[in-house]
Amino acid sequence: MRALTYHSSHEVKVDTVPDPILQEQDDVILKVTATAICGSDLHMYRGKIPTMKSGDILGHEFMGEVVDAGPRVTDLKKGDRVVVPFVIACGSCFFCDRQLFSACETTNPDRGAIMNKKHLRPGAALFGFSHLYGGVPGGQAEYVRVPKANVGPIKIPTALADEQVLFLSDILPTGYQAVLNTRVARGGSLAIFGAGPVGQMAAASAKMLGIDNIFMVDHHQYRLDFACETYGVVPFNFDDGDAADFILQATDGRGVDGVIDAVGFEAKGSKLETVLTDLKLEGSSGKALRQCIAAVRRGGTVSVPGVYAGFIHGFLFGDVFEKGIGFKAGQTHVQQHMPELLKAIEEGRLQPNAIISHRLKLEQAAQGYRMFDKKEDNCRKIVMTP
Repeated sequence: MRALTYHSSHEVKVDTVPDPILQEQDDVILKVTATAICGSDLHMYRGKIPTMKSGDILGHEFMGEVVDAGPRVTDLKKGDRVVVPFVIACGSCFFCDRQLFSACETTNPDRGAIMNKKHLRPGAALFGFSHLYGGVPGGQAEYVRVPKANVGPIKIPTALADEQVLFLSDILPTGYQAVLNTRVARGGSLAIFGAGPVGQMAAASAKMLGIDNIFMVDHHQYRLDFACETYGVVPFNFDDGDAADFILQATDGRGVDGVIDAVGFEAKGSKLETVLTDLKLEGSSGKALRQCIAAVRRGGTVSVPGVYAGFIHGFLFGDVFEKGIGFKAGQTHVQQHMPELLKAIEEGRLQPNAIISHRLKLEQAAQGYRMFDKKEDNCRKIVMTP
């Protein structure tokens, strides 16, 4: 089959690789009908994830048709059309029993990006997301093996097109969970730092949930313009000044009820932070987090769906304490949210496909990665078909 493979920093290629086969009795093989490039795919593309190996198949946003199933697959059959969550969960461990699927203890042999040396059970494996998270081949391919197929893949009604539901695999539930984690009520106020795909889906979810006052911060004006036109956000380009100051002034010096950091560890920081990161003395810039801490009101919550790893410079924990701020962070419990979000799409309350700006064939994947990475041609989101 043909699949997009990682070779080195900024070098990905569509290669011919062996077809996947059933390995466990609850596996299915999926013929991929649509896949997408995610913002977190760029972390690997840029060489920021050290455990990538040449030949690894990328991609964790995908859907398709079941073409083979193991003997213990009970919920799916050949011909079923499904969206697959990027989190691989067993469905029966301590955390899965609590609907905390991204903390599944059984699917990943590694510890993820945790740096402390104390004994700790691992979290869930992820599709196409390095050997920190299981080294499981991803879905930017013609076919993909889906482990734990009784837990996760959701059947799609024939009336819905692929593009309407594809983002159930990651960015839609990730944006939705990010909003829920802020605990902002209907009629409340929210700030979203980062107008990429997850930030856009957070804005869509917040609007659906009745949050009236949504600020969005980014420095790509075309992304802010889209969010303003589509979701009615109040945009702020951080090239024009201090975003937290702008938000405080707009909220009588109080701050918003909740803040979402949809930027993550590649946030643009100071010269010092850039040097420290290049020297591997810390994991990333803390600028976005500092802005979030400054912009949220006392007693508010900072929700962090953006990926972080390692040490963070200038975290300002004293400000967190002084303001009584809460934090919620981590990978998305995708399986928990998929059914309600699918219902919202069916009822027309969500149109996640509005974010799509480019459609390519899988063979054009390397071009798509370059375009998305460089933000060329006002690129918001790329969907690919094999």
